[in-house]
Amino acid sequence: MIVIQDWIRSAKARRGAAAYLEDARGPAGLSYAGLARAARGWAHVLDQAEVPPGVGVAIRLADPVSYATALVAVLAAGRVAVPLDPAAPAARLGRVLSVARPAAAVCDAPDGLPPGLPLLRPPGPGLPPGAGRSAPPGLAGGGGIFLCTSGTTGTPKGILLTEDQLGHVADCVARHHRLTAADRGYCPLPLFHVNAQVVGLLSTLRAAAALVLDRKFSRRGFWPLMAGRQITWINAVPAIIAVLALDPPVLAPDPPVSATVPAASPHPGIRFVRSASAPLPPSVLARFEAAFGLPVLETYGMTEAASMITASPLDGPRKPGSAGRPAGARLRIARPDRPQYEPCPAFETGRVQIRGRGVIRRYAAGGREGAIGRDGWLDTGDLGHLDQDGYLFLAGRTDDVINRGGEKIYPREIEDFLLAQPGVSAAAVVAAPDPVLGACPVAWIVPADARPDLADALRAACDRDLPRPLRPRAVRLLAELPLGPTGKPDRIRLQHAAARDGEEISTP
Repeated sequence: MIVIQDWIRSAKARRGAAAYLEDARGPAGLSYAGLARAARGWAHVLDQAEVPPGVGVAIRLADPVSYATALVAVLAAGRVAVPLDPAAPAARLGRVLSVARPAAAVCDAPDGLPPGLPLLRPPGPGLPPGAGRSAPPGLAGGGGIFLCTSGTTGTPKGILLTEDQLGHVADCVARHHRLTAADRGYCPLPLFHVNAQVVGLLSTLRAAAALVLDRKFSRRGFWPLMAGRQITWINAVPAIIAVLALDPPVLAPDPPVSATVPAASPHPGIRFVRSASAPLPPSVLARFEAAFGLPVLETYGMTEAASMITASPLDGPRKPGSAGRPAGARLRIARPDRPQYEPCPAFETGRVQIRGRGVIRRYAAGGREGAIGRDGWLDTGDLGHLDQDGYLFLAGRTDDVINRGGEKIYPREIEDFLLAQPGVSAAAVVAAPDPVLGACPVAWIVPADARPDLADALRAACDRDLPRPLRPRAVRLLAELPLGPTGKPDRIRLQHAAARDGEEISTP
């Protein structure tokens, strides 16, 4: 049984005065001794407010260090943290809170919170003897994190991750990434997302290392910030890597796609860059690694698995386009459209299914019916295949597959082709309705420069090099792709725009 409180005590004993958290844009921070005090303080506050173990506490704070401190402390106190987006509109908050039903909240302002929900103040500097010790974690009904996914429309899916599940996957991340007390991570990802919570906060705590939190990624001054903060690994998403790959050293002819990284890196203190939340196009990977000499570890995870499922190895082959091998859960590929499990052979695309200690057994609310089979395997809703070495290659979501006259088209195949073309910074392919074929692919492109003939050049390249079913019916240019909070393209919005001839999204 994982007990986060034990991790805090151990880290304090080893590195009490050392930094656990730092703010990338200011002097704010938290030592391990400070974390231990905060954990005791928050436990006392929760006791005084009569919030029992296993009950939800909503967290919505603008300051990243304060947010992270409250989240870890609530978890360590045996309560259930309910992380909220500080910038979410009231309607979105209402949908999430209607599912999570917290008993209290820690927030900067009560806007959007239900009337009557008790608001908790941070603990003061002094505590009475024995305070904060009456809510032992790790018991049945104890600590955890309650998250909601797919809640932009309709009812969100509620997912309760227990302390043991969170700790197990955080331990897997720390061991796979070989994190030690000497490491200093950089995380610009939202703290209300499972990646930042488990891969960022908890794996860092497990290793008694340090984590630099950034409110938002900025290309300006990025590398000097990494050097100044002595960063050793970066927790990123493909959108960040793609932006960095556009730096001047990369604006040369595209390098060949290869898993080989140049021996000399201009950033020798950084051990690796981690890519998560969405597939990383091989062309972007090649440009980034050739320019900066830093290995990129592609990973695959989901909220239902407490983040990491697969990851590229630190040593050994890293295959472009692959999310690596299982590192946090067991994984299998099932034949699609079959009522019973039937395995796919190597290289055959099927449904990605997972099982393991960090994977949920059921949804807390609003989950997909039949997503978790009687044998305990969770159907992720993703499609992909395994190669002969057990590396996972994702093809896309089942919901994203374009059915063109009965032929299944995977958007990622077209996106990877477009991203390998000169002048393309980002690309997303979605379905647009077709009166004859049912649906056809439409490509949304973010130009890398002000090339006036880019759309025509891309259409010509598609006509020349892609099979007819994969050729986009239209190529449309955007100043930037609409993204969700975790860096994934907002495909629903792009599909609506494609159906309305792009009226909903402005073009450059």
